[in-house]
Amino acid sequence: MWRYLVVYGLAVLGVLCLTPPAVSQAGAQSSDVEAFLDDAMPAASAPGLAWAIIDAGEVRSGVRGELVAGSGRRVTEDTPFPLGSISKSFTALAIMQQVEAGQVDLDRPISAYLDAFEGQPGAAITIRQLLSHTSGYSTLQGNQSHADQPGHVASLADSVRQLALTPPAGEAGVDWQYSNANYLVLGALIETVSGREFGDYVETRILDPLGMEDSFVGGSDRGIGEAVAIGHTPWFGGRRPVAASDDPMARAMAPAGGIVGSAADVTRYLAMMMNGEDDLITADHKAMMLQPASAASPFYGFGWFLDAGADTAYHTGLVPGIETVAVLSRSEQRGGVGLVNANSGMGFGVTGDILAGLSAYALGNMPATGGGHLGAQSFYLMLVGTPILFLAGIVMVWIRRAGLRAKSGPVGLFSLWFPLVSTLAMAWAFLDLMPRLFGAPLMTLSLYQPDMVILLIASSVIGVSFAVFRLGVAYTGRR
Repeated sequence: MWRYLVVYGLAVLGVLCLTPPAVSQAGAQSSDVEAFLDDAMPAASAPGLAWAIIDAGEVRSGVRGELVAGSGRRVTEDTPFPLGSISKSFTALAIMQQVEAGQVDLDRPISAYLDAFEGQPGAAITIRQLLSHTSGYSTLQGNQSHADQPGHVASLADSVRQLALTPPAGEAGVDWQYSNANYLVLGALIETVSGREFGDYVETRILDPLGMEDSFVGGSDRGIGEAVAIGHTPWFGGRRPVAASDDPMARAMAPAGGIVGSAADVTRYLAMMMNGEDDLITADHKAMMLQPASAASPFYGFGWFLDAGADTAYHTGLVPGIETVAVLSRSEQRGGVGLVNANSGMGFGVTGDILAGLSAYALGNMPATGGGHLGAQSFYLMLVGTPILFLAGIVMVWIRRAGLRAKSGPVGLFSLWFPLVSTLAMAWAFLDLMPRLFGAPLMTLSLYQPDMVILLIASSVIGVSFAVFRLGVAYTGRR
């Protein structure tokens, strides 16, 4: 069961998406992908999807569904989707451009570039460690907001200044832990050494040269608009659209997950990463990005997860209501992208199976047989039933209050107080332990799994209330 909880966490969502394929094939045809989606889309209950596969320069693509469920506005070949953490590979590419310009040294400490880190706990963290998630910053630290002043919208520089004051959770260069904090710092580094705002830099130095006309950095002047896919989150067996807005925080979070792009545009980006040519950066530096960054980071390069057994590089993305994947082969000219405007439900409406299947097709393989989600489904159904059971328990306590008030002796005391201890332990597990396993505060989790968070809170509150009510009935009615 806990494996499913981690899979649906913010930082490690994508690792499941590249489940090793069961059968190899010569090359995926569009009809094969569409036949796969005929089954996968209804099972995931996703409103819309866009995909594209590039193989030896040939691009095949397709779209399905709606920008917003029930709106009648169809997803098109040019529909931009928020890419989520795929954006990290763009940030890493921008850093490599600055390395080639002589502005950045991968093994110099961040304090040599950003004054905010001078004399701070993370001063000695190197650029290489930030790129490879070996800085010591934790997943939880990366998912916590530092702009907590009411009415205050932090810029990227403001967020990083606050982050610089935060001691990393671990020692730099020792362990790997995925953290948005690393790429926020890298974004601030790009702004400092280039003298340009991060979004402007990425749009003019990466997106425009690649002809990514339907892509932009979140919070830019292009805005959200009606053409961008709207995310949908799970809602008690259904889907609920995420309110579209020009999020003022999007610009500050852009280096970690704020780039917006279409499937067709992302294939242009993948083609550049696989062409073996000197263009936006040299071929050697492209290869460096797609290799293990260090002994502490054997499965992550610079902005890319690595699967050494399959010789692939990939990254997934997760924003409220949107899940994405981009994958490429490190030895063959093939790759692909999948964009879905829905977050996975807890065992129900799982969109990860779609992304895993599209990833397999992109690499020239047949998708592996989808794994069962019984563990996650059972946990979700347990959460649904728990508040109901506790409410029923409150009723039964009142009905059987005479027997409850008659309890005495050590056994009686134990039976009276044990429910309070156990429900408090359950509340701790639901409200503190589980967010730590996800690597995100409970409020952040509610952006992606609102129904699950409501059930966790309801189970905790009603459970403890049941135990307290039971004790109150037991002791107040005694003679």
